[in-house]
Amino acid sequence: MNPLISANRLFNPLFWDEATAACFSTARIADHFLAFSCALVTAQAQNAGSAADKHDTCGKLMRTFKPDLEQIENALLRDGVPVPEYIRQLKVHVGPPFAENIHVGATSQDLIDTAFSMAIAEMNGVFLKQLSGLADGLHTLAEKHGHMPLMGRTRMQAALPIKVGDRLHSWLRPLEAAHGDLRQLRPRVEKLQLGGPVGNYKQHPDADQHATHIAKTLGLTVTDQSWHTDRGHLAEYASWLSRVTSSLGKMGKDVTLMAQQGIDEITLSGLGQSSAMPHKANPVSAEILITLSQYNAGQLSTMHHALAHEQERSGTAWALEWMTLPCMIMTTATAINHADRLVGSIDRIGTPDL
Repeated sequence: MNPLISANRLFNPLFWDEATAACFSTARIADHFLAFSCALVTAQAQNAGSAADKHDTCGKLMRTFKPDLEQIENALLRDGVPVPEYIRQLKVHVGPPFAENIHVGATSQDLIDTAFSMAIAEMNGVFLKQLSGLADGLHTLAEKHGHMPLMGRTRMQAALPIKVGDRLHSWLRPLEAAHGDLRQLRPRVEKLQLGGPVGNYKQHPDADQHATHIAKTLGLTVTDQSWHTDRGHLAEYASWLSRVTSSLGKMGKDVTLMAQQGIDEITLSGLGQSSAMPHKANPVSAEILITLSQYNAGQLSTMHHALAHEQERSGTAWALEWMTLPCMIMTTATAINHADRLVGSIDRIGTPDL
């Protein structure tokens, strides 16, 4: 997460979403690391023959592990990823002879990519609920005010009369489409990573069985191959995030224009105050929707830069994803919250005397 936003309480409320913060928190990602590591051991136990009991004992010991996060942070600048120190601690925790069953055939990217997939899966559940709630609010607004006349405007000039419902449905339709598209997108982004050090874990004789077991345990989908360097689905997901915030940015632009002095097509409650001009009433939620949409649109290009993962695994493009995608997810969740607040603040919309 952007450290400036997360640490600065003077601006934090405009950009912060607690659900996203929880899904990508240190503790939650560490939980996903452990869940993957345990599932890998139990999957391999199925083909361990006489050593199955040893794998089972190892799995039980692993479940009581609590990582020393400070040590992981100290090692991060050296290793570039938190996994080597995490696995070292986990092996110390279970001790010999069980430690040799941990992380067998896996690599840092398997843990991190899978953990991110699990965090994204949690956030997708949040997004579906958020979008449904916002759509309900817009439908309610349309039922109450949709019959009212409103001047249709093209290129920000008066054109021909329309109904308020026409304007509201131009806000609603993209959000309903995004809701349906996310349901179809989820299996492609909520997926297991099991590639091994160079992405060829699939060559393991029991790879399919292992992957199926782990994915089922973690609630993820299985892929035919490792996606260490095949990141197209993350760019597709980033595009979905930007689509949502762009749709909400359109709503924000419409409301700010409708609220202009001399236009007066909408009445909002809870407007912002000016430090210098008492007569001002600022549509803050509408304005911030435009800001958030522009931010995500800019970050989308960064996610496309991160598509180029060199050779079998990348350190640079991979780290660029960590910097970018969680911020886009938080921006989207925050935007939906602002939009919901904005819709709830609309007291009047339309021009009765048109």
